[in-house]
Amino acid sequence: MTDDLPIPLPPKPSAQTKLTRRRLGVAAGAALTAPIAAKLAWDQVSGFRSAKVFVASLPGYEADILSVLRTALQEVGVSAALVRGKSILLKPNLIEPATPKQAVLTHPAVIHAAAEVFLGWGARAVLIGDGPGHCRDARLVADVCELRPILRDLKVPFVDLNHGRVVARRNALGMTTLSRLYLAEAVAAADIVVSVAKLKTHHWAGVTLSMKNMFGTLPGICYGWPKNVLHEEGINPSILDVIATVKPSLAIIDGIVGMEGDGPIMGKPRHAGVLVVGNNLVAADATATRLIGGNPETIEHLSIAAGRLGPIRADQIEQRGEPIARLATRFLLPVIGAATTRSPHAG
Repeated sequence: MTDDLPIPLPPKPSAQTKLTRRRLGVAAGAALTAPIAAKLAWDQVSGFRSAKVFVASLPGYEADILSVLRTALQEVGVSAALVRGKSILLKPNLIEPATPKQAVLTHPAVIHAAAEVFLGWGARAVLIGDGPGHCRDARLVADVCELRPILRDLKVPFVDLNHGRVVARRNALGMTTLSRLYLAEAVAAADIVVSVAKLKTHHWAGVTLSMKNMFGTLPGICYGWPKNVLHEEGINPSILDVIATVKPSLAIIDGIVGMEGDGPIMGKPRHAGVLVVGNNLVAADATATRLIGGNPETIEHLSIAAGRLGPIRADQIEQRGEPIARLATRFLLPVIGAATTRSPHAG
């Protein structure tokens, strides 16, 4: 059930509730004890009965990403018949203004390929949108990250998800104390939401992949910058509530060049040469975590999601494409909670 509501304002923090980034990390762990209001089977979120993840080897962004991505999507159960006549929202990671070489954002070549595949399969509409956590002007981010030429080339609109009308939806999982979540209207209206994420470590969540990327579907006008309300509720339980409520259908993870160490902003670019595509975000993120030498069971939002929103065990995921062992590398993983101080706007 959804209904249009006036745009709410973020709650004004008191002196006791004003949090720094480091204190927010403590709050994130504490909020994991929030009661679970409902248990949601992971296949209800993904729209598929089995979790399929395709791993492709791509040496660089000059490779034929379009053909590889088309094959990957078909391998996880997506086809022209499924896409034809549907509205598609591609949600890349555009957290702040950065160039492709910095490896902070989803590379424009991957976004271009994703849009081209869905347009070629007869989608009624393809939109690219994000609500950046570190910048109030998403169009500035699109300019700096070299996305603008793609929008012109494919005649695809860009939507700033931080501003505009919002739609209220009941919190489908209840890991946080938020009874409802406010989604950008473009997100609520899309038939298929695709998380087009970047392969990065995260100093609070361990990794930021297709699941954490969905924070950008909730408007800054409701949740603040950098989505302060969600951080105060706890980053891990908030990730789960957002996934269960938004119900994104597909994950595309740009791991051609990822980020290791003190991600999601201050880490170092690291070539991994992989593209991960899945019909379940939990399974895709678990696979991507293994590809960088991590253990999904030690990533809180993944371990809690297991059995609720998707599988993380390798024997429960239908692995396709390249074997993980062949492409796996070892990223420098972050020390959870040890954030590097950067600016008052960091999120």
